[in-house]
Amino acid sequence: MNIYHRLNKVIDYIETHLEEEIKDKELSKILGVNPYMMHRLFSILLDISLTDYIRSRRLSNAGYDLCKGNEKIIDLAFKYGYENATSFSRAFTKFHGMKPSLAKQNPSGLKVFPRLTFKEEIKVLEPMEYTILELPKMILYGKGIKTDDTHIGKDAPRFFKEMRQKYGKKYGDITYGMVVYEARFDSDEYEYWTLYDKEIKEFVPYVIPKGKWLCFEVPTDEAEDIQRVSRQFYEEFVPSSKYRFRDIPELEYYHDNRVSFLVPID
Repeated sequence: MNIYHRLNKVIDYIETHLEEEIKDKELSKILGVNPYMMHRLFSILLDISLTDYIRSRRLSNAGYDLCKGNEKIIDLAFKYGYENATSFSRAFTKFHGMKPSLAKQNPSGLKVFPRLTFKEEIKVLEPMEYTILELPKMILYGKGIKTDDTHIGKDAPRFFKEMRQKYGKKYGDITYGMVVYEARFDSDEYEYWTLYDKEIKEFVPYVIPKGKWLCFEVPTDEAEDIQRVSRQFYEEFVPSSKYRFRDIPELEYYHDNRVSFLVPID
C-alpha cells in the first residue's frame, strides 16, 4: 500500500480526534509499524514531528473557536488537551503571536495551520538492496546534542564535524551516529549522538542490545547521501516490508569512507 495513502488515513484520524486524546498505538496501527518507527517516519517524510503537527492543528482550531464562539479560555484549554489555562495561553501565544485574551478582543492576525493532504500517485520504484546482520550487545561511548525536525539536517553533520575535529587525533575515527527521541514522544526534540565502539571515560556510555539489523549501504559518508537513503527507506521500504522493527534507534556505521544504515528488527 502507498505510504501516502496510509498517511492520509492517519491525518483523517487526527482530524476527528483533535478534541480527544490521540494515542500513538492507534496511529501506529494505521501505518502498520510500531510507535517509534511511526514518529521517525512522520518526521523524516514530512519535515515536522507528529507531536508538533497535532499541537499546531489544535492551536489553529483554538484560534478559530476563540474568535467565533463564546467559549472561555479555560474551557478551550481543556478542550485541546492542556492541563490549565496558563500552559494553554503560553502555547497559544507562541503559535499565534498574541495572548488568547487579546485575540478574543481583536482576532486580527491569528494564524491558520492547514491540515496535511498527500498525493497518492503510484511510482515505479528502484529496488533497495540490503543484508541482515546479527550483532552482539554493544556498549558505545559518545556525546550528543539536542536538535529538532527543523534543524537536524544541519545540526547533525555540523556536530559530527566538530566532534571529529576535537577528538579525532585523540580517539580516532567516530564509529557510529544515532538519532534518539527526547523523552520518547512527549517532545518534538531529538538528540543526535556520535559514538565510539571503545570505552572512553569522559564520554557517556550507551547500551545497544544484541539482535538483528537490516543493513543498507550508503556509497559515501556525505550527509546528503545518508539522508537520501534514510528517506528512501521510510518512503519506499517500510510500507511494503514484512519485517517487525524494534523500538530502538537506527545506527549509522561509518567505515571506509562510506556508511552502513542499520535498522533494528526482531
